[in-house]
Amino acid sequence: MNGVIIVDKPAGWTSHDVVNRLRRILQQRSVGHLGTLDPLATGVLPLVTGSLTRLAQFYIASEKSYEGVIRFGFATNTYDADGEPSGEHVGTAAPGSPASESGSPAPILDLTLDILQKLASEFLGVIQQTPPPFSAKKIKGVPAYKLARRQQEVVLPPVQIEVKEFAITALEADRAHFRARVASGTYMRSIAHEMGQRLGCGAHLESLRRTAVAEFDISQAHTIQQIESKIKDCHSEPGENPRRTSPCHSEPGSRPGEEPAVSHRDGIAALFVHPRQLLPHFPSVTADEPTAARIRSGRPVNLPQLSRARQVKVFAGQTELIAIATRVAGTLFHPKIVFPPE
Repeated sequence: MNGVIIVDKPAGWTSHDVVNRLRRILQQRSVGHLGTLDPLATGVLPLVTGSLTRLAQFYIASEKSYEGVIRFGFATNTYDADGEPSGEHVGTAAPGSPASESGSPAPILDLTLDILQKLASEFLGVIQQTPPPFSAKKIKGVPAYKLARRQQEVVLPPVQIEVKEFAITALEADRAHFRARVASGTYMRSIAHEMGQRLGCGAHLESLRRTAVAEFDISQAHTIQQIESKIKDCHSEPGENPRRTSPCHSEPGSRPGEEPAVSHRDGIAALFVHPRQLLPHFPSVTADEPTAARIRSGRPVNLPQLSRARQVKVFAGQTELIAIATRVAGTLFHPKIVFPPE
């Protein structure tokens, strides 16, 4: 099946673990993701299936939103709760913090919500950030985390990131709850680590939940168990009476009180994001049969109603995305990517 399905990734799983499980559940080899999540993290993990795996190129720079908890008191070598405690945490204390006034590390109980909110505001905007040593950033072609696991020195240069929103929403003893919205490439682990350095007490990311990626949010997400249960229900043989929390699909003509007929394909499709909701910043056009045939064969087409658009989504009918087309001149569009039918 060609589509995008949003998984609520469980803690402790790698993104590749989720991809492998969905390949088995969907019985489909062609499955990929639109942005990795650390094993510690939970939440929105968009997966693309079938020919729509080619959409990944449009989501490389997607904005992401998070909620999480930063624990103060000690740093870790991975900058999160999965790592080993590290003594390398004393740095420049934040202005106004107890550490800056006394010249010594701040006692945990002296942290206040006001201090942390002011410190968080210093991370807003376009800033330089050093990625964690345990990351996929490469050093001479070798992922940094492989070198760090061998206890080799890892020196990563700072990179430019953008933090669009970062708010400390609550403080409970040594744990600060936060909400953030950031550009692609931002490590919340590094922000937590640097906050601990500035306060002089050390800190690490204790938990992280991704609530949105691009146009996808947590309200669209399904747990792996929900997906597996839905697939099993929709593939039940006729005559069986499977446990079902909701019907997969009601065919027209079903009478009230009567068990609805189940369409396997439509029932499974209910798990996927509607194709019209993908890439909302691209305008859509529904092609007639002759135009769709030209596009499927890779030939340019005239789309006069979209003369100002640079790229457009082309549909055959309401749900079949057949191409992403790029304007080459005037109203002439060339199919940049063609999605073969299922």
